Amino acid sequence: MTDRSAWSFADDRGRLAAADSRPSRVLAYIQAGATLWDHGICPEGIFGSGHDGAEPDRAKTGTLPLDAVDYRGAGDGLDVETLLRGAPDLVVAVSYGHGQLYGLDTETAKYLEERVPVVVIDVGQARTLDQVSRRFAELAQSLGGAREPDATSGLDAARRRLRAVAGTRPEGLRVVALSPADQEQAYVARPQMWPELRVLAELGVRLVSPPDGAGVNWATLGWADAAALEPDIVLTDVRAHAVPLVEIAAPAWQETGRRARTVPWNPEPLCSPQAHARFLGLVADAVEGATGD
Repeated sequence: MTDRSAWSFADDRGRLAAADSRPSRVLAYIQAGATLWDHGICPEGIFGSGHDGAEPDRAKTGTLPLDAVDYRGAGDGLDVETLLRGAPDLVVAVSYGHGQLYGLDTETAKYLEERVPVVVIDVGQARTLDQVSRRFAELAQSLGGAREPDATSGLDAARRRLRAVAGTRPEGLRVVALSPADQEQAYVARPQMWPELRVLAELGVRLVSPPDGAGVNWATLGWADAAALEPDIVLTDVRAHAVPLVEIAAPAWQETGRRARTVPWNPEPLCSPQAHARFLGLVADAVEGATGD
């Protein structure tokens, strides 16, 4: 494909986005934009979701050069004219199933698609992390991004390392993934619903599930019930809207908080080999540290 050739890409809704030439001014949901950057594509702009605020959430931006990327905002502040102010020639959005553009209301998404080609990548629970990563790589390649063999080999090495260190504890360290809601409650992840957590389980990490009950992706538990899961390692949500785990003062959590090792976790992960390798490395560090206690 040359810069002057026609461009098209079939997205995860089964829709074909097409243009007379390869898009060069990409507007992306923040997670997608940071992932594309790892593949050599710098978006001209990014936008957030209802969880985000007036500034981009650094937990989601990875290594994006924020001084060179226009943040359009998030939530109610997003309308079609705001989204299009940088004259993008392609929008890259994500979906958690059913094709709905995450972070945009239905009417805004509809009007946006009438003005500019839109590609949607499904990052939902029905996909594996490898599938999502492969789709971003395919999109980036279609946009002129370069393959990075070192990134793939680095991910393979990170997987081998985590599998090896997890295997040093046959009974398995207890790992809980959660998002602190406030001083009373935590949202505890149901590991099977999160592609990146399923990868940890495949590599031998023992992820502890909260009790069955309400909530598809998360169970809402009081801190005493979260502590009762007896985690050796806590994967804690570090997005800006989550309460930092170190600020939780609930008495029922204090002993667990002192004992357990913590790993920063972004539930909206960058879906690139580099980012995934970094996360696996942090988990491996925690497992090694806990094994040596």
